[in-house]
Amino acid sequence: MGGGTRHGTGPGEIAPDGSAVEFYAAMPPDEAAASLVHGVLPAGAPILELGAGAGRVTGPLIALGHPVTAVDDSSAMLARIEGARTVCSPIQDLRLPERFACVLMMSYLVNYGDRKALLDACRRHVAPDGLVVVQREERGWFDAAAPREWSHDGIDFRLRDVSRPGPDLVAATIEYRMDGRTWSHSFVSRHLGDEELPGVLGESGLRFERFLDEGGGWVVARPA
Repeated sequence: MGGGTRHGTGPGEIAPDGSAVEFYAAMPPDEAAASLVHGVLPAGAPILELGAGAGRVTGPLIALGHPVTAVDDSSAMLARIEGARTVCSPIQDLRLPERFACVLMMSYLVNYGDRKALLDACRRHVAPDGLVVVQREERGWFDAAAPREWSHDGIDFRLRDVSRPGPDLVAATIEYRMDGRTWSHSFVSRHLGDEELPGVLGESGLRFERFLDEGGGWVVARPA
């Protein structure tokens, strides 16, 4: 789905970033995320989805009337997507000829990967009057990160081996259990606070506009 320091285990193919293809393909569509993005776009606005994975949000966006170009560095993930143009490429290397009304980058990639290279890719592909929507870890997540277990949509989650290898870093492993199968995904997440956002976006030629949610997890930016 994207770059960064991550590693995964479990049945089936594992994408380059550690994401388990079979797990993400089996997860239900994320209608809520698609509706949130749809709500800030003109009807039928074309979307470039960076780190699309197996299409949990791609499908609902298409159903809402948006043509989607789905980008991922896993061909196995992209093979699970229907109805969208797909491009297999690392995000930071992507150079498409067209520009999009919306560039969408979710899955907390801005916390995991080379944020400058990722945001540069967003800026390269957004139309002059378009917008960039980025999902980051919500406010308070870094301070609160600790081992825990929870369940939803028939999936059992377990966050374990939580550590802080640096002042702005959280390392952890998350386990997913579903239908008798277990996957794990280890990652290192880098904090991106409210006070940093304008400067981080500005380095890539983007201007912070607003948050879409109270927790600050969804960020809207425009070309500077």
